[in-house]
Amino acid sequence: MAPRSFWKGYLKLSLVTCRVSMTPAVTESGKVRFHNLNRKTHNRVMSQYVDAVTGEAVEDEDQVKGYAKGEDDYVLIEDEEFDDVGLESTRTIDISTFVPVESIGWIWYDRPHYLAPDDEVSAEAFAVIREAMAKTGTAGIARLVMYRRERAVLLIPKDKGIVVWTLRYGDEVRDAGSYFHDVGKEKPSSQHLTMMKKLIGERTARWDPSMADDPVQDRLLDIVAARQKGKKVKKPAEPKQETPSNVIDIMSALKKSLAAERKSSR
Repeated sequence: MAPRSFWKGYLKLSLVTCRVSMTPAVTESGKVRFHNLNRKTHNRVMSQYVDAVTGEAVEDEDQVKGYAKGEDDYVLIEDEEFDDVGLESTRTIDISTFVPVESIGWIWYDRPHYLAPDDEVSAEAFAVIREAMAKTGTAGIARLVMYRRERAVLLIPKDKGIVVWTLRYGDEVRDAGSYFHDVGKEKPSSQHLTMMKKLIGERTARWDPSMADDPVQDRLLDIVAARQKGKKVKKPAEPKQETPSNVIDIMSALKKSLAAERKSSR
């Protein structure tokens, strides 16, 4: 059963419009979660906002967002004013531009969402937009109010639907050039490169979701199960880690690595 959509609105391209619904593509609902408890009473501990000067609790209705314009000097912004920003893009994904899919680097991608037609009448118009992007290898750029802020979003065709990625803001992405400016001046030897390709080939496999499993999650579930039975879980032995030397004989390291890979595969 598909999860309940958290956003409904319209997908628009020029004069073509269709009703759509959107659902986050990722979830953390399966994560093990814990509550903070009072060790003595086992009652839950509740967090509370307090005034930084008086130390008194501040109720929700008395809290307001403030922009610091100086020390202890703020411009207050009400919730209604946040809601009024970008009203035109709250319920309509109006595709304004198309770009080649591969032209946007991974670093700009933020949160993925699944977009699908919301009714049978909208299915045909939705399919035309999706297939046209797929055939031309393009992705759509639009603006949409999500998570209380207007954001640029990227629409990429995927199977029978569309993936909507929220994009990071320009001031969030740092220029890689300043970090990699002095890297890569030395060219690797062809012999080293050939052996490294062989090593990569030994370790190459098809992607499988199990590669992204969370071992800590499994360990926490084991601890919870053991505690429910009144048992204590032994702390696993820490693996020995050798401190690598700063002086590296690349050829020797590559030969040993390839030999180890072939031995383990056998």
